Amino acid sequence: MDRMDPKERMILALDLEHFQEAQKLVKEFKDHVGMFKVGKQLFTHCGTKIIDFIKMNKAKVFLDLKYHDIPNTVSKAGIEAMKLGVDMFNVHASGGFTMMEEARSALQEASKKLVMERPKIIAVTVLTSIDDSELQRLGLPVTAAEWTRKLTLLTKEAGLDGVVASGHDIEMIRSLCGKAFIIVTPGVRIGQAMDNAKDDQKRTITPGEAVRRGATYIVLGRTVLASKNPKETLRQIEEEIGRAAPGQQK
Repeated sequence: MDRMDPKERMILALDLEHFQEAQKLVKEFKDHVGMFKVGKQLFTHCGTKIIDFIKMNKAKVFLDLKYHDIPNTVSKAGIEAMKLGVDMFNVHASGGFTMMEEARSALQEASKKLVMERPKIIAVTVLTSIDDSELQRLGLPVTAAEWTRKLTLLTKEAGLDGVVASGHDIEMIRSLCGKAFIIVTPGVRIGQAMDNAKDDQKRTITPGEAVRRGATYIVLGRTVLASKNPKETLRQIEEEIGRAAPGQQK
């Protein structure tokens, strides 16, 4: 993990309304980031053709649909995601141990039969839009950090590859799960955006700090695409990650 190219750590979120806009961004940024995230909005709009387009451009895909259902349904959905050629997809850890373990097992078996590489399977612990007060309203008498810890341990026990988690929980997760465990961190902001953000991410962090704490990947979206020069912003983030990554400090 420590020797990853800084660019490979960056995932650009295609949280967009139109397929044509997504195509443009893939072409423009495929050589500047390591992976593209396809979420519910874009996937609902244009379906699998966005996956096909990204793969056609020789780029990697993180399918961010957060599967959360009975074990059999999630297992079958995961196999279909693998057939599409996605490199990583996620489930909700709150779906439970059995759901996660059976999905991993089903994909492992299917990958052998289909002679395909199994995509990485990661679990969402606590959404970055949820804080302690929101958990209280849900009837969970725990802090976001405590709930993240419980769900992380469940994810590791189920044999999944990693988790999606707030930057503020990275060090705790890394100490619990070791160096090989994948940690994908959303809610990443840069510069003035840290102070002025008025969106749905309540727990944010800078790219350098996320990697310094032990994140494997960081998810970038608004903070890059809304900047005056997105490519220059990505270049600066890449440099920041390079300075922050373990074993790569200059």
